[in-house]
Parts: sequence; structure tokens; C-alpha cells
Amino acid sequence: MGNCTGSTLEELQACESHQWYRKFMTECPSGLLTFYEFKKFFGLKNLSETSNAYVETMFATFDMNDDGFIDFMEYVAALSLVLKGGVQQKLRWYFKIYDIDGSGCIDRDELLLIIKSIRAINGVPQEMSAEDFANMVFDKIDINGDGELSYEEFMEGVQNDEMLLKTLTESLDLTHIVRKIEGELKAKS
Repeated sequence: MGNCTGSTLEELQACESHQWYRKFMTECPSGLLTFYEFKKFFGLKNLSETSNAYVETMFATFDMNDDGFIDFMEYVAALSLVLKGGVQQKLRWYFKIYDIDGSGCIDRDELLLIIKSIRAINGVPQEMSAEDFANMVFDKIDINGDGELSYEEFMEGVQNDEMLLKTLTESLDLTHIVRKIEGELKAKS
């Protein structure tokens, strides 16, 4: 594939972009990533029904034009969010993932489902059960006590609670998957 030996940041970024493009086109010669290819691309297999539903939701958030595919520009936008997105951007994305039914609010069942799915995919044991964590989130940030988190409650509550922000950020951190792919890219060069 060729080595990235650029001396400036721009040259390195251009080389990295070219590697990502080659990886994308190798995996998706049509230029469109299907849900099946998305799972394969990120090494996600043998998922439970719940975890698969979470990955479907993640796929849908990256499929910005809702055509059932992720094209290269959507792929780049997703990578940019994962690798370089700021807290606000990531929280906005997290909210979209948690709001499974698209109602504009997150209820306890939606939050619990996503937490369980993320934990199943990450495979990292947690000190607190998913149920206890969901209850804690609602106790801390459901300001009006209606059993749903509005976008405003979610954004403000998470940003004002360092532990919640750290936990959510770490649980939805996909950089380990991206690093794995980068490792594959370097191995082929």
C-alpha cells in the first residue's frame, strides 16, 4: 500500500485519508457499505439480538441520508466524529443512539437496552449492573422526573457530571476498533 512518509501534518493526513479510502474500497468495492459489511468491517460477529439492534442503531446514525448504506463521505464523517469529535458532537451522537425510537427523548428501557448492548460488545466487566447504572443516570439527570430524558436534560446533565461524562464517553469509545483497522492497514503496507 505504500508507507506514509510525509513530513507535514497535511501530508500525513492526506496519506492517512488515502489509506482509509483504500481500506473502504477494498471492503466495499461498490462504494456503499451495507449493514452486513459494516459489522464485518468492524469485526462484529456472533452478536446477541440486543447487541445487533444496538449496532443497527449505530449504523443508522452514520447513514446520514437514510438510504440504507454508508458511503465514503458518511464513513469519513463517522471516523472524524469517533477520532476527533468534541464533547458536544459526541454527546449529540450518543443521544441519537440512545433514542432508539426517535421520539426525541430517552426512556429508561432505551437506556438500559443500549447499556446492555454496549457492555456485551465491549466485553468488559463493570462494577455496577446495567440496571443500577440506568437508574443512577435517571436519578441524576431526569430533572423534571417524568421518566424520560429530553435532549436538553441529557446534554446538560451529562456535561455537568464528570463521572457520567467519563463513563458514557468510555463506553461508546470506538477508537479501539479504529486502531485495530489502522493496525491492519499498517500490516498490509
